[in-house]
Amino acid sequence: MSLSVYGIDLAKHSFSIHGEDHQGKLLIHKTISRSKVLSTFVNIQPAIIGMEACCAFQDGACANA
Repeated sequence: MSLSVYGIDLAKHSFSIHGEDHQGKLLIHKTISRSKVLSTFVNIQPAIIGMEACCAFQDGACANA
C-alpha cells in the first residue's frame, strides 16, 4: 500500500492543506476554516499527515490551556 501525504499549516482561524499521492500527483491544495477540517479528512484513505503551526496558533493554544 502506498500512502498519500498531506501537509497542514495551522493558523488561528484557517488551515492551508496540501496533499499528494505516492506518485506526487496533487490531491488537494486549498485553505479551509477550522470547522471544516474533520469533514475534509473524514473520507480519505490512511495517510501521513504533517502539521506546522505559526506562532499565532501556538499563542492561542497556550491561552486556551
